[in-house]
Amino acid sequence: MLNEVKTRSAGINDPVCGMEIKEIFKADKLEYKGKTYYFCSTLCKIQFEKEPEKYIKKDDGNEHHHHHH
Repeated sequence: MLNEVKTRSAGINDPVCGMEIKEIFKADKLEYKGKTYYFCSTLCKIQFEKEPEKYIKKDDGNEHHHHHH
């Protein structure tokens, strides 16, 4: 259990599939609009590159388009 802390990320998830990225130093990554995104696989990275806006909209909680109370 103690060893888990060292490899655990700060809750970084693949924006395409939602999988938690446990080892970001091994993950595929891509910088888009000044933010770095990490991916569980090259396939997810490719999908993100094709339609980045599709994935960052659901990932970004700071957008105020859909404000629910």
